Amino acid sequence: MTKTRTPILEMRGITKRFPGVTALNQVDLTAYPGEVLALVGENGAGKSTLMKVLSGVHKMDEGEILVNGEKVEIADPLSSQMLGISIIYQELNVLDNMNIAENIFLGREPKKGMFEDKQKMHADARRLLDEVGLKVDTWTKVRTLSTAQKQMIEVAKALSFHSKIIIMDEPTSSLTETETETLFAIIRKMREMNVAVVYISHKLAEIFAISDEVAVLRDGVCAGRMTTADCTENDIVNAMVGRDINDLFNKQDAKIGDVVLKVEGLSTKGFLKDISFELHAGEILGFAGLVGAGRSEVMRAVFGIDKRESGDVFINGKKAFIRSPKDALRYCMGFVPEDRKSQGLVLGMSVRQNTTLAALRLVAERGFISRQKENEMTNRFVKALEVKTPSNEQRVKNLSGGNQQKVVIAKWLASSPSILILDEPTRGIDVGAKREIHALMSDLARRGVAIIMISSELPEILGMSDRIVVMHEGRIKGVIPREKADQVSIMKMVVS
Repeated sequence: MTKTRTPILEMRGITKRFPGVTALNQVDLTAYPGEVLALVGENGAGKSTLMKVLSGVHKMDEGEILVNGEKVEIADPLSSQMLGISIIYQELNVLDNMNIAENIFLGREPKKGMFEDKQKMHADARRLLDEVGLKVDTWTKVRTLSTAQKQMIEVAKALSFHSKIIIMDEPTSSLTETETETLFAIIRKMREMNVAVVYISHKLAEIFAISDEVAVLRDGVCAGRMTTADCTENDIVNAMVGRDINDLFNKQDAKIGDVVLKVEGLSTKGFLKDISFELHAGEILGFAGLVGAGRSEVMRAVFGIDKRESGDVFINGKKAFIRSPKDALRYCMGFVPEDRKSQGLVLGMSVRQNTTLAALRLVAERGFISRQKENEMTNRFVKALEVKTPSNEQRVKNLSGGNQQKVVIAKWLASSPSILILDEPTRGIDVGAKREIHALMSDLARRGVAIIMISSELPEILGMSDRIVVMHEGRIKGVIPREKADQVSIMKMVVS
């Protein structure tokens, strides 16, 4: 299909203010039919806020929006949908207890008289699933599907609204490489259907693989727009952070000390099999493997979140009795979980309250929590991690995803751990923040902290690990020292 360069979407001079901060300042954004526009920027740059204005979640303070050349008013999400705009959030908006067809047409079920026309609903759902390439029965309960399949349902739902503008917010954050390729095939198909796709991602390789143009936000203002084919990664990074980043992985040499954590024969019912490994002081031990390989499950069992069927954990040479996270804390362990929102934060609480949550014993005086000590501790970590927040009293639910991640890390650093488990520590975080977290990890290792890092990004595993544990289907397939590790050797273990 021949593409036209007449814009389908124009956002002009968009300004959005929140108490204490201007999130967007005179931002312009233009999207064209049949093209993929990558929207990039550091966490807190304003990407999500801009898309929430477009989708009717936030009301802009200044500016105008044009769809197909006509000025429109977007008062709420429904009015956005009626204009042919759909947004697929990083946290997927599906109902696990319903089937696929019910999810796609929730609240819009076709009727035959007074009753639902289930036959038509499932026939329409089947047609939409065929469009996105999902070969699953429409009666299937969504809870049985993979994350990638759930994402396809979200795309099918967007197409059911006859959307001509589809926004994807970090769509591959929980996908394997194979699932990502499937998603890219769907995006290419939408491009052929003359749909305009706005693709938000921190993964530069994806941006070059799928986008036609790149728009960059920095600190709530437009920092540049470029044709993907004519720019480099460094061009994009420069626009995002205002400086060169030549080396993303700030791995510094650290003295590797004695074994501080030893796991022997750990198994869980029906999944993990005979997991054994050692972790040294000052070491960053990477855990690699596909999604579902068992990496997170191992750490949850070690930390006392999940029950072990067998196996022992030793801390500094002595058997440790860890049956709950409270026990793990007593052994000076910290755990930054994969899902920051449901497992790492109390979203309704403030930055201060979340930061000190695992270290209350350190901010207490005579049995009472000292607000002064809490603020001193919070200020230290907000500054060290460069958390972008109007104040320590800001609720973490109002922060960007990357800044929420920094607060989770701050919470566990505040507890002064000697063993720190980081499960996908830079997922959904921009390149500048990644560099900061990598530098922090290196600094902690130099100070003798023993670190376990789970990551689905092989460059991160290779760039930051002293040794790499490779897992596949609940078992350890091998351990590779840093100097012998490469993507090929890891992938051979991962898929074998």
